Amino acid sequence: MPNPAPGFKKNPNRIVRLEPSPRRVRVKFGDEWIADSTNTVLMYETGHLPVYYFPMRDVRLELMQPTSHESYCQYKGHASYWSIKAGDRESVNAVWAYQTPYDEMTAINLQDYCAFYWERVDHWFEEDEEVFAHPRDPYKRVDALPSSRPVRVILGGVAIADTTNALFLFETGLPTRFYIPALDVRMELLVESATTSICPYKGKAKYFSAEIAGVSFPDIAWVYPQPVPECQKVGNLICFYNEKVDAIFIDGAEIDKTPMEFYKGA
Repeated sequence: MPNPAPGFKKNPNRIVRLEPSPRRVRVKFGDEWIADSTNTVLMYETGHLPVYYFPMRDVRLELMQPTSHESYCQYKGHASYWSIKAGDRESVNAVWAYQTPYDEMTAINLQDYCAFYWERVDHWFEEDEEVFAHPRDPYKRVDALPSSRPVRVILGGVAIADTTNALFLFETGLPTRFYIPALDVRMELLVESATTSICPYKGKAKYFSAEIAGVSFPDIAWVYPQPVPECQKVGNLICFYNEKVDAIFIDGAEIDKTPMEFYKGA
């Protein structure tokens, strides 16, 4: 019997599509490679980051144990879940699949695939390079371009950075960021914090807070000490949140700090 997704009736412009990935993708939990495939697909869904789906035949199903947990999507259907058990470790409800999806998903063979929560496994690899946070989106571009245009950052009424040697970073769907040599930053006003973050396109960042005239500005700036090979130019340069400082001036003119809508995929 026909089983159309109710979500598409309400939102016919909603995008949920699968695209084959030419990359070998592997997932590791503990000492076990739990998935290894050259036939993954990337799911692009409006409002979400892309997600790798693996053919069931390329997953170590003997390490998976079904659970009673389930979830529902009005576009895809009811999802079933599995926990991963490897050695003495367990990752609960780390894997899901739509085994009887709505017709629109059956048409793209979604029932033949499963997916992993990124943070519930230990390591992800595309070919032989480890990737972090989420899959790299082939439709997302990151350009890091050196610029001699004057950049001045004001924080707490103080010019905390002033340079003509900035690196302008243009990233799809995000505001332009300005990476500044430490020599051109008032580093004595910054204190390294315990905060870190991971970007699949740039690497692992550590953060700085500022203390100016008795006012604290937590995690106001960051640096990538060891960026990924594709983004080496940003290494050890300091970047401030445009939207959290008092002002940023480029060529003597203050830039618009209106927050952009963050990239949400296709």
